Amino acid sequence: MIIFILRRILISIPILLLVVTAVFFAFQFIPGDPARMYAGETASLEEVEQVRSELGLDRPVLVQYVSYLGRLAQGDLGTSIFTRRAVTTEIEGRFWNTVKLSLAAIAFATVMGMAMGIVSALNRNGFWDYLFSIIALVGISIPVFWLALLMMWTFSVQFSLLPSAGDSTWRHFIMPTITLAVFSLAFIMRMTRSTLLETIQEDYVRTARAKGVPPQWVLVRHSLRNALLPIVTVVGLRFGYMLGGAVITESIFAWPGMGRLLITAVGQRDIPVVQGVLLVFAASFVLVNLLVDIVYGFVDPRIRR
Repeated sequence: MIIFILRRILISIPILLLVVTAVFFAFQFIPGDPARMYAGETASLEEVEQVRSELGLDRPVLVQYVSYLGRLAQGDLGTSIFTRRAVTTEIEGRFWNTVKLSLAAIAFATVMGMAMGIVSALNRNGFWDYLFSIIALVGISIPVFWLALLMMWTFSVQFSLLPSAGDSTWRHFIMPTITLAVFSLAFIMRMTRSTLLETIQEDYVRTARAKGVPPQWVLVRHSLRNALLPIVTVVGLRFGYMLGGAVITESIFAWPGMGRLLITAVGQRDIPVVQGVLLVFAASFVLVNLLVDIVYGFVDPRIRR
């Protein structure tokens, strides 16, 4: 198992390097002069050139790239153009806010999605199957921003049950969590239903039933366990998407996370912050996929070989 994990970690390293390279060179072609933005619109040409020299922007692109990699290796993501604070400082607190929201959303989506999927599979073509299938279809189809505004209008404006913005109490978690989880919940529900319907038709399941194994044990130890691999894949991917895709949810509910920081940085053309946020999103996605691969090894021992 240790060799399996080390192999997966080694595979992830070139992926991260490729992402870092893509992010760095993509910003080389964006219009605008970072030195001018850093120095200010009222700065003279001499001051702009001095800032350009201090930032190393007057050096060849490849030299800047190597220097950029060296700073990343030391944990230095640069300095914000507007706040003049380290990008790591800007990201640190907001990153954990996004992680908390994403963990709450993926936990809710996984528990509810798997429960609905199991009930649908066990009641194929029945009332609960049709009901949960309709709910899943609506959840996949509904736009996130529209759902967020609808929930805000209903539970905050009309009935005053939940706060519309902020993160002070547990009640602030409810609407952003549900909004962020709905699409993933629907996806997990459909995946659980389809994979479970396939496994319950397998010969080993019929054999277990014929031997008199209790139905709940057949479901848990035989059907559901062998249906877990695609479900784990979906849960891992959706969690990675949540970390990077919470921009709209955080913006609407004024959640102080990475998504809101990214929107603000893009509006201010704060390139170091945008680069740092994108790199953290990419690294988080790669890390989540690495953890999913490791979970594969525990769920199905054949994968380790």
